[in-house]
Amino acid sequence: MNTNVNKIRIMFVCHGNICRSPMAEFIFKALAEKRGNDDRFCVSSSATSTEEIWNGIGNPVYPPAKSELARHGISCNGKRAVQLQKSDYEKYDLFVGMDSANIRNMTRMLGGDPENKIHKLMDFTSRSGDVADPWYSRNFEVTYKDILEGCNALLDSLLG
Repeated sequence: MNTNVNKIRIMFVCHGNICRSPMAEFIFKALAEKRGNDDRFCVSSSATSTEEIWNGIGNPVYPPAKSELARHGISCNGKRAVQLQKSDYEKYDLFVGMDSANIRNMTRMLGGDPENKIHKLMDFTSRSGDVADPWYSRNFEVTYKDILEGCNALLDSLLG
């Protein structure tokens, strides 16, 4: 029996799948669980690049990102980077990117977006824009706050 039937299937996407998209995956799961709605979602994350995947094995979540999640009581143990696949388009209801480059790359990799499944996380908030990229800023706290705000807004929109 497929336990994912009738669940809302969400794929969070960033460039390498070691910072922002896994943070979003695990923050969203924690928020849904806290609200008693974790059984309504199937949540994953992936990368648009293969930079963090070697010989088919993805790197684990970047240690500072993992530490920032842990500071908020969220575990991402066992998560490794995976690349977005064209076949994912039929498997997921929403593809949520962290910035405009992610949106462009997802649209190209998925062969377009005929069903309007591709969205930017911060577009669910009142301020729009991109999620701060901690790879460059090294400020994982700001990234956590952006993702938390975006995931709360996304969850609100999905739960009505």
